Amino acid sequence: MPTEKERLREVDSPVPEGEEEGAHLVERIEEELDLLARNVDILEKLANSPPIGIIRLSEALRLPIHKTRYSLHLLEREGVIQPSADGAVITDKSKEFYANLNESLERMTAVIEHLKNRAKEHENRSPPSRKGY
Repeated sequence: MPTEKERLREVDSPVPEGEEEGAHLVERIEEELDLLARNVDILEKLANSPPIGIIRLSEALRLPIHKTRYSLHLLEREGVIQPSADGAVITDKSKEFYANLNESLERMTAVIEHLKNRAKEHENRSPPSRKGY
């Protein structure tokens, strides 16, 4: 049974021991970008084909069915696709989605470039000579 001090440490520190918090943040962002890319792949496939069911869609994109289902759910919630008797189809809202996506990616690109420059500056910087805090 954990002591009070150990329990408080777990609450205050959501990052598991041995993991760096920055690395965890970057991994979460990468996972979200992977999800976005998968959603765009699915939307593109639906736009270029007749209505297609989840199994054929997952096979065509070489994705597990559960990931395909989740992406379809997200896209339907955004209103860019809708279900039909023959499978999912895109809606008129997909044009708006792509316009917003392009604007968002432009902003993200600027932030990424800024972060890359800061990381490069940090790599080239010599370590501080102070000790302690």
